[in-house]
Amino acid sequence: MSTETLRQTHRPTPLSPATAVEGPRGGRRGRRRGQPASRGERLGLIGAYVAVIFAAVIFAAPLVYAFFSALKPSNEVLLAPPTLIGSEVRWQNFLEVFSFAPFTTYIANSFFVSIAGVLVVLVVSATAGYAFGRLRWPGRDIVFVLFLGTLMVPQEVLVIPMFVVMQWFGWVDTYQSLIFPWAFTAFGTFLMRQFFRGIPFELEEAARMDGAGPVRTFIQVILPLAGSALAVLAVFTFLNYWNSYLWPLVTVNDYNALGTLPIGLASFATQTGTRWDLQMAATIISMIPTTILVIALQKHLVKGIATSGLGGR
Repeated sequence: MSTETLRQTHRPTPLSPATAVEGPRGGRRGRRRGQPASRGERLGLIGAYVAVIFAAVIFAAPLVYAFFSALKPSNEVLLAPPTLIGSEVRWQNFLEVFSFAPFTTYIANSFFVSIAGVLVVLVVSATAGYAFGRLRWPGRDIVFVLFLGTLMVPQEVLVIPMFVVMQWFGWVDTYQSLIFPWAFTAFGTFLMRQFFRGIPFELEEAARMDGAGPVRTFIQVILPLAGSALAVLAVFTFLNYWNSYLWPLVTVNDYNALGTLPIGLASFATQTGTRWDLQMAATIISMIPTTILVIALQKHLVKGIATSGLGGR
């Protein structure tokens, strides 16, 4: 039999359009490319968009009201019934914030404490997560469970013991007391451990065959793969430090020198009343850095949340 005859004999039979969309058990695989959506699918899509828009409006409404309140005169913020736009637009309220209180110092302190806290948390959580997730040592799982149990203790319970520890160290009313007490939490360690356990162990074994030790393997092999998880942890940590109010209120005595933004926002409430227009303007200003951070790292946040803690061996 010739080669041409064999080709004609074993040539596959083309599938009809109806057969092409059938599954291996007779079930349909789904709508073909270019086929219009059914009425039910269109209604479901419209309903999903309406629900998302409705939720977005609900969440954005307080922010929009706060922004327009920051542009009102002071005596019109609490009018009844409330109005969205005042009798005049006072953009100078955003400048008056910096003359009413040392707001520049508050912003600088918040940036310094938040960035320093993020760096410490990333180093501690990455190394601890690697030790719990990739290294094998006696009692590892028991220690990790005990360490993870600290997440069930609320911060309010730890304020007094932590303040006593800061007094022993002589760190009260210093930047150290604002940064280090909450840098060794179990959340970051748990997040990094779960991500590290999803990395194939063959990469680590290949590095060991090339003569790399645990430290070199962690720095050159494991850590470069954890960029998304580190971005998620950095954003969460930055927001926690940026919005922390109770601990700076307890450990700081000189608010004008070491006060952070949450302390600064409370300074607009005086004995003679609260400047609501300036407080709203200061709130909008304090939201700008965190908003920019979340938007800039949005891609890494989605990827990190989707992958962290889902894999494991």
